[in-house]
Amino acid sequence: MDEALELARQGLGRTSPNPTVGAVLVKDGQIVGRGFHTYTRAKHAEVVALEDAESAGGARGATLYVTLEPCSHHGRTPPCADALVSAGITRVIAAMEDPNPQVAGQGFRRLHDAGIEVEVAAEYTDEASRLNEAFIHSMRTGLPLVTLKAALTLDGKISAPEDNTGWITSERARAHVQQIRHNADAILTGIGTVLSDDPLLTDRTGEERSRPLLRIVADSTLRIPLDSRMVTSANGDLAVVTTSAASDERRRALEYRGVRVLVFDGPGGRADLTRLPAFLAAEHYRSLMIESGSKLNWAVLESRIADKIFFYYAPKILGGLRSLPVAGGTGRLRRTDAIQFHNVRIHSIPPDEFVVEAWVDK
Repeated sequence: MDEALELARQGLGRTSPNPTVGAVLVKDGQIVGRGFHTYTRAKHAEVVALEDAESAGGARGATLYVTLEPCSHHGRTPPCADALVSAGITRVIAAMEDPNPQVAGQGFRRLHDAGIEVEVAAEYTDEASRLNEAFIHSMRTGLPLVTLKAALTLDGKISAPEDNTGWITSERARAHVQQIRHNADAILTGIGTVLSDDPLLTDRTGEERSRPLLRIVADSTLRIPLDSRMVTSANGDLAVVTTSAASDERRRALEYRGVRVLVFDGPGGRADLTRLPAFLAAEHYRSLMIESGSKLNWAVLESRIADKIFFYYAPKILGGLRSLPVAGGTGRLRRTDAIQFHNVRIHSIPPDEFVVEAWVDK
């Protein structure tokens, strides 16, 4: 199962909207087949492992170790459960049940009804769930998993009042961020970040993706420059969330350049970002990462758009009242009203940095 999980990790960023899955076939004490899923290859991990086992004389009588319950429905491919039955597998050990309502135990039942022994390796369920947390969240809620990422000093600052040349975190921490970004389907920032930094906001890992990272800018009045790096690099992978108050001429100019303009009117003349997760879900995006400034960070926390945070802390302090905090806006006026978190994890980034990962209490 450890090897199946390692195979599944090779699919990270390469399977959405499908889950990442790894499979290992064992026969007479020897591994005879391995497989993992990628969206472009279409074939599921179990089928890839069965094909791999053909050179070893086939998989009849083998045990399958798989990170997720084999599917039981027709999608882009026939059901894996049927393929396992046909191949003569005698035992299936899975790390977890598939949360997809189209499966949800039916794959196990199909195998059991065919006389195949089925077991859930509960000691691996947490690890397997973390590999597919966006997919699981999407299946259970109908919405993408929204993660707020930020780089902070130890006193919670993300920006100095005058010169912000350089980086808060180290090169190693920024490389870690790129891997998290690679695993995301979409990324959101605010117009303030675009105007101050002119970012590309792309996946810079160079690794294969199941589809391009969708870049999104919250821009209520369409101030995004037509010559910004995001607009000039748009290739069906850039959307701007705005309001009906924005200029029609400006909207047409962006659309002419291949930018998708989404009109989500909200209170106070601002774009209603609470509508964004449902839009992304309809487009089969499983995850959204937010990398933005202080105001937008507070807006997504206050509106409960964010499901979790990924805060990178550097061993620095800016201090002062003018340096921007990670979440600005009006904030909460009483300690008892503070936004709270659970399932907090601390990840070390040697030698002196760390990440706080936590889920938002809703």
